[in-house]
Amino acid sequence: MSRLRLGVNIDHVATIRNARGGPHPDPVRAARMAADAGADGITAHLREDRRHISDVDIERLGQDLTLPLNLEMAATDEMLDIALRHTPHAACLVPERREERTTEGGLEVHRAQNELRPFVSRLKDAGIRVSLFIAPDPQQLEAAVRIGAPVVELHTGPYCHAEGAARDEELERIVKAAAVAQDLGLECHAGHGLSFETAGPIAQIPNVAELNIGHFLVGEAIFGGLDSAIKRMRAIMARARADTGGARSA
Repeated sequence: MSRLRLGVNIDHVATIRNARGGPHPDPVRAARMAADAGADGITAHLREDRRHISDVDIERLGQDLTLPLNLEMAATDEMLDIALRHTPHAACLVPERREERTTEGGLEVHRAQNELRPFVSRLKDAGIRVSLFIAPDPQQLEAAVRIGAPVVELHTGPYCHAEGAARDEELERIVKAAAVAQDLGLECHAGHGLSFETAGPIAQIPNVAELNIGHFLVGEAIFGGLDSAIKRMRAIMARARADTGGARSA
């Protein structure tokens, strides 16, 4: 089974910085620490309201980062221009509403194919790997293929927030969606809300190639350091991926 990649989202290092103003804590420093701790990539979401990551952060990450940068972005002309100017390794299209605290729900690809297709095309033409943040829903996966996206990231929030039998049901939805993604020729990632408790079962899904985790790791860094939190998460992922006897498949 292939090694599972870990993308570390540094948005909420910037959230803490922006709460007080000034340069500290520095999200670019956090990105460097994540690289040293074993992250495979860095994710940063440049929002319309710039509530955490700033334009300067994106510029500095592009200049200083040794790992691939995954730019989370809304499908707007402003964000497309920024992505084309900085040409990150990857761009993940996400839904965005100004009033939400964090990304709520997946991108509605099926109903917005005509609007999203040009964004996917222009990003791909610039050599940027495009992914779509979607619910684990076959209809959305099929729409992703139709608009030419090579990668999807399955929204794990409902799974992480559920308990008991409801969590098992949400996990099964993700397992089945990952299998559909593989059948459709899509590279499959997963993320949102994952923690030490919830990452393992997702890591056991053999055709998930990458997990993207941010808020939880930044929170854990308060108590034990970012290096420790990332290394512990990497160990959980590695054990789960090695546990082929318990690997989940549809």
